[in-house]
Amino acid sequence: MKLNIAVLPGDGVGPEVTNQAIKVLKAIALEFNHSFLFKEAPVGATAIDQHNNPLPEATLELCKSSDAILFGAIGHPKYDNNPSAKIRPEQGLLKLRKELGLYANIRPVKAYDTLLDKSPLKQHIIEGTDITIYRELTGGIYFGEKHLSEDGNTASDLCEYSKHEIERIAHLAFKSAQSRKRKVTLVDKANVLETSRLWRKVVTDLAKNYPDVTLDFLFVDNAAMQIILNPKQFDVILTENLFGDVISDEASVIGGSIGLLASASVGDKYAMFEPIHGSYPQATDKGIANPVASILSAAMLLEHFELHEEAELIKEGVEKSLKLNITTPDLNTTYDNVSTSKVGDFIADFISNPKDTNINFANIHLGQSTII
Repeated sequence: MKLNIAVLPGDGVGPEVTNQAIKVLKAIALEFNHSFLFKEAPVGATAIDQHNNPLPEATLELCKSSDAILFGAIGHPKYDNNPSAKIRPEQGLLKLRKELGLYANIRPVKAYDTLLDKSPLKQHIIEGTDITIYRELTGGIYFGEKHLSEDGNTASDLCEYSKHEIERIAHLAFKSAQSRKRKVTLVDKANVLETSRLWRKVVTDLAKNYPDVTLDFLFVDNAAMQIILNPKQFDVILTENLFGDVISDEASVIGGSIGLLASASVGDKYAMFEPIHGSYPQATDKGIANPVASILSAAMLLEHFELHEEAELIKEGVEKSLKLNITTPDLNTTYDNVSTSKVGDFIADFISNPKDTNINFANIHLGQSTII
C-alpha cells in the first residue's frame, strides 16, 4: 500500500516522539513492502514563530492532500502563561479539527500487565482494564459563541449540539462496541444540561439499531468517580467534547503514564493520529519523553487502513519493550540510559526481528553488549 502521510511535529517534545513513530512506520513499510511517504509542516507555537499563524494555509492544504496526518503536540509556556495572547497554539489544533471535519476522537485506555505497579491505583482495581473512549471533537462549548462584557467582568461560552453531530459519532461508538464487549456508556449531565438531554434522547433512539449492544448512562461526575473505583466496568465510553477531554485525561493514570496513550481523530474524509500528552516543554531535547503513545498512534493509523497485521506487530513491539523495561524514565526502574530515540530503535528493530528472544536482546539495543 502507498500512503502519503502529513507530519505535523508541532512543539516541545512533539518532534522527538513523532520521529520515533516515523521510524517504526518505515520499519513496517520495509517488512511488508509498503510505501509510506512523509512530508512535514509547521503547526502550533512553531508555526506562530515562523508565520504568525498557528495553522498556516500551506499546512492545512498539505493535510487535505494527504491520506493521513501524524501529529505531535502543541503548546509553549510563553503562550500558556499569557492568557491575554490573541494568537495561541491551541487555535491551530482546533481549527485543524474543524476544517478537516475530525468529529470523533478515539482514545484506547489499557492496563498493561507489566506496568500494573506503575499506576497510582491499586493493581486489583485496574487489572484487565480495556476501554475505548469516543469523544465528540468539533462541537460543544469549545466551538460555541464566546462573549466577554465590555467591562470585562462577565463572560459566557455557548454549548450547542445538533442531532446530526451526536448521531455520527454515536454510530462509530456502537460499531466499535460490536467488536468488543458490546457495551456503550453515555457520559453526560442530563439532570442539568439541555444539550445532555438531547444527547441522551438521540443516543437512546439510535441504540435501537444495535440490539446486540447494551447502552447505559452515567452523569459525568459519577463517571469520573467510577473510572477510578472500577474501570473494568467500562467497554466503550461515548461523550461530548468537554466531558471527553476531562474523562480521557483522568483515565490516563490507569496505565501508569500519559506517555502510553494514543488517539485517532477521524471524520468522513480525513484522519489524524496523535499522542494525547501535551508538548512537555521542560523535557524538550532531553531525550526523556516517552514515544510509546506516538508509536501506538502510528499503529492506529495502520488499523485505519485495514493493515491489522502490521498494527499488531507494532503493539507486540511495544509490549516487548515494556516487558524488558526498555522505556523512558517515566516508567523505567532498571536502566538509566534509555532515551526516547532508543525506545524507537528497539521497537523498530523488533519489527525486523520479532522472534529474537535471546537473553541479551535488551542489552544489544541499549548498547551494553555486542554479543548474542
